[in-house]
Amino acid sequence: MVTAENGVAIAPVELGLADYAAHSSRTRGRQHRESPPGFRTEYQRDRDRIVHCTAFRRLIYKTQVFVNHEGDLYRTRLTHSLEVAQIARAVARALALNEDLVEAISLAHDLGHTPFGHAGQDALNDCMREYGGFEHNLQSLRVVDELESRYADFAGLNLTYETREGILKHCSLRNARQLGELGQRFIERRQTGLEAQLANLADQLAYNNHDVDDGLRAGLIDLEQLAEIPFFAATMTAVKSKHQRLVGRPLAQEVVRNMIDQLVADLIVTSQQQIDDASPNDIDAVRALNGPLISFSAEHVDAQRQLKSFLHRALYQHPKVHRMTERADRIVRFLFAQLMSDFGNMPVAHAENARAAEQQGGTASAARVIADYVAGMTDRFAIDNYARLGGKD
Repeated sequence: MVTAENGVAIAPVELGLADYAAHSSRTRGRQHRESPPGFRTEYQRDRDRIVHCTAFRRLIYKTQVFVNHEGDLYRTRLTHSLEVAQIARAVARALALNEDLVEAISLAHDLGHTPFGHAGQDALNDCMREYGGFEHNLQSLRVVDELESRYADFAGLNLTYETREGILKHCSLRNARQLGELGQRFIERRQTGLEAQLANLADQLAYNNHDVDDGLRAGLIDLEQLAEIPFFAATMTAVKSKHQRLVGRPLAQEVVRNMIDQLVADLIVTSQQQIDDASPNDIDAVRALNGPLISFSAEHVDAQRQLKSFLHRALYQHPKVHRMTERADRIVRFLFAQLMSDFGNMPVAHAENARAAEQQGGTASAARVIADYVAGMTDRFAIDNYARLGGKD
C-alpha cells in the first residue's frame, strides 16, 4: 500500500523479486544526487524519463532495415524497442527479475542509433575513425548522460547505474577506460546484472524474428527460402498441421509468432536452470560470475545463429536492401563532410557548440559534436538535409 510520511510520498515496495534481481532500494545510485521519487521506484523513474525524452520520440522515424519512406508497416527503432521491452518484461516476470529495470533498458538501448540502421552507423564510424570512432552503444549512453537537455540541475537524464549498465552492452577497452566505474566491467571482464543480460537477449530475439516478418511483408524473402532453416521448417510444419487452411501472409505471421513463443519459453527454462545451479544471493554475486546466466539452450542458440546467417545472406544483402544501404552510406558521409567543412550548415545552437568544442579541444572535439548531430537525425531529416546541401542521387 502506498502511504505518505510527513507529506512526502513513499515509493511502492517491489514485491516478488528474487534476491538475485536488481532492487531499486539497493541501487548504486545516480551520477547527480536527487531526492527519492514519490510513488515510483527508481527504475520506474528511469523508464518515465526515457519515454519522455526527445531521442526516444525520434526513434519512430529511424528504421531497422527499410528506409522510413519505403512503407508505413515496417518496423522502426521505436516499435522495435517496444517489442523488446514486451518480451523482456514477460521473461523478467517469469524469472522474478525487476520488470521496470528491464523495461527501462529495453526502451533506451537504441537511443544512440544513427539514421538508416547499421549502414548509417558504419558510415559514421568510418567518418569518425580519426577522431575516436563511433559506437552506437556508447552513443546511447552519451544521449542519456549528456545530450538530452530537460532538467535544470544536470545534463542528460541522470539515470541509475543499473539502467546505464544495461544500455552499455558493448564497449571498446579504450572507451571503457574513460568511463570510470561503468567501464570497469569491460576491463575486468565481469558480468552485468540479470536484467541487463535479459534485455540484450530480448533484443536479439526480437531483431531476428521481426526482420523475418518485415522481409516476408516486403516480398524480399519467401517461405520456401526460409524452409531451408530447420527451426523455421519444423515450426511451419507444426503450424500447418494445426491450421491446415493457412497460407500466405497469415501462415507467415503464425510461424513467426510460434518461433518467438518457443524462444521465449526456452530462454525462461534455460535461464532459470542456470540461475538455480549458480544460486547467486544478490546482484553483485551475479556480476562476479564467469559467464552470463541468462541464455538460450545450445539448440536454440544454433537456431538463432542459422536464422541470423540466413537474414544476412538473403535479406540484408538483397539487391534492393543493398541499394538502400549504399544510399544511406553516401548520405551520412556527405552530411558529415559538409558539416565539418562549414559548421554554419547546422542550426545555430549546434554550430555554436561545434565552434566552442573546436576552440577548447580541437578538431576531434568539433567532430564529436557533428557526430552527435548526425546520429540524432531521423531518416527523413537526413534525406532532407542531404538534398538541401546539394547531395545528388
